Amino acid sequence: MPVVIHRDLPAGKILKSEGVFVIDDRRAKTQDIRPLRLGILNLMPTKITTETQLLRLISNTPLQVEIQLIRPVSHESKNTSREHLEKFYRNFDEIRNQSFDAFIITGAPVERLNFEDVDYWEELGEVFDFVRKNSYSTLFICWAVQAALYYYYGIEKRDYPEKLCGVFPTKTLQSTLLTKGFDDEFYLPHSRYTFSDVKQIQQAKDLEILCASEVTGPSVFQSKDERFLFLTGHGEYDPDTLKKEYERDLIKGLEPKIPSNYFEKDNPKGPIINRWMAHSNLLFSNWLNYLVYQKTPYDLRQLTEKKISN
Repeated sequence: MPVVIHRDLPAGKILKSEGVFVIDDRRAKTQDIRPLRLGILNLMPTKITTETQLLRLISNTPLQVEIQLIRPVSHESKNTSREHLEKFYRNFDEIRNQSFDAFIITGAPVERLNFEDVDYWEELGEVFDFVRKNSYSTLFICWAVQAALYYYYGIEKRDYPEKLCGVFPTKTLQSTLLTKGFDDEFYLPHSRYTFSDVKQIQQAKDLEILCASEVTGPSVFQSKDERFLFLTGHGEYDPDTLKKEYERDLIKGLEPKIPSNYFEKDNPKGPIINRWMAHSNLLFSNWLNYLVYQKTPYDLRQLTEKKISN
């Protein structure tokens, strides 16, 4: 939330130059305030778990945020009851004439499929077109990053030799509004079999890399107009999420490696070390406060289309 100060206070100019959200007392008395409208296209099979994880991060700000959960109509969920979906979700056809301050598109366990082979790919393409015109800011997570990079920029995805799983040290490369308050190095969970071509990301005129890891490559990056945000890891994960995935893969006979930098002394029977939650909360708070609340128009009918530059 903004700090309200006297319009002539010398600190105001300094704070504004640092990106701190301050408004003068005259504006505070006249400003219109409304809840932020945030759409979440939840592509994860365990929808209730993902809802909880994301809402936990979104709620870590004093801003009032109105949530609309969305699901693809062209895919039948096997892990969430129809009753839950019908009560709490809308499909894309039901929201295609609405506008949002912000939008989140989650990851999905379909990364080893070709994009065009995903059963809801055509519908997802409609959503990708929709958010350019009807959302001021859009956050893509994990597989959604790879899908968006392919759809908007023609950037291909590649296969890892084996599953990448763990919590990896990540360096902050740029000081921006999104990375405001970040340490020089922080940790971020990853769990995936594929990645987007790093050279193509670096060559894209519209993209700038903010955080990267020697192991995972670009971890946090954005479009230069700050309207697209890409998070290749899973900052929203609960402490035990990777443990559950590891144990599930063991049961399936996949012979998974122990997640890196996750269990104390790499002992899967030992305690989990949570190294990522503080920065994940900060990232979501910065996104909503600085890149959405301060920049989206009050009247969403004034939204302009996000331009793509390859």
